[in-house]
Amino acid sequence: MTAVRAPGATPSAKSRAPKRPLVYVLLSLGLLIMSAPFLWMALSSFKTPSELSAGPPVWIPTEWTLGNFRELLDKLDLPLYFMNSVIVAVLVTVSNLVFCSMLGYALAKLNFVGRSKIFGLVLGALMVPGNLMLLPLFVLMSKLRLIDSYAGLVLPFAAGAFGVFLMRQFMQSIPDELLEAARMDGAGEWYIFWRIVMPLVKPALATLSIFTFLGSWNNFVWPLIATNDPDKYTLPVALATFATDPNKAGGSNGMLMAGAFLVVLPVLILFIALQRHFTQGIATAGMK
Repeated sequence: MTAVRAPGATPSAKSRAPKRPLVYVLLSLGLLIMSAPFLWMALSSFKTPSELSAGPPVWIPTEWTLGNFRELLDKLDLPLYFMNSVIVAVLVTVSNLVFCSMLGYALAKLNFVGRSKIFGLVLGALMVPGNLMLLPLFVLMSKLRLIDSYAGLVLPFAAGAFGVFLMRQFMQSIPDELLEAARMDGAGEWYIFWRIVMPLVKPALATLSIFTFLGSWNNFVWPLIATNDPDKYTLPVALATFATDPNKAGGSNGMLMAGAFLVVLPVLILFIALQRHFTQGIATAGMK
């Protein structure tokens, strides 16, 4: 005897329904755990010294203050270091968007001798640890006399293997018929790349922008190695140097929290602005 099934109800839907609240609870718990350090840092930057050292810890300040930010600006040339980080991060991001898109387009849509070998080199470069390249990069920049310069901070990261792989995977989803139709109408490869392909890969460009800007903004080891002049320090290096100087930071956790909050804030704003494109780029880049 065949069981009668209610309209619109399936066994798979029934089995999934009780699991949804549990999934939401687990995801909310994971979000809380991951965001707790950031929330603590952001709230602590507005606390008074007494609340910072209070026990048990005080999460939400009872008396909000900007004193930590004022003191940080008085003791640290924050605008200079902030501008250094902006210049380096923007130049690295723009360079990656241009060069990684070009190579990704060539590997995805152009037929030439050695294309598969070049793509193999890109995949191999993804497996090389970044710290392994620090010494060769330093020697190269020294030979080129680019130490203590913006060029020395930007050129080693002007094009990354991850960006090439991401753009190549996304551009493979563009129909070949669209590009062939443009070629039949007399369009050149540069026109096709800039006027047809690039507008179609905005989600991938947004994703690459966030990853590249985040990596360059938070980069600490290379700017520390490649700069001897304090005027060329980026914000993470300047804050680390400031934190270890007892004559400046003086063990003030409030100033350090304020500085860390200012480091994170631009990346957070960028992610919120490009969140929709970022999600779409991550979801579709690996389809092919």
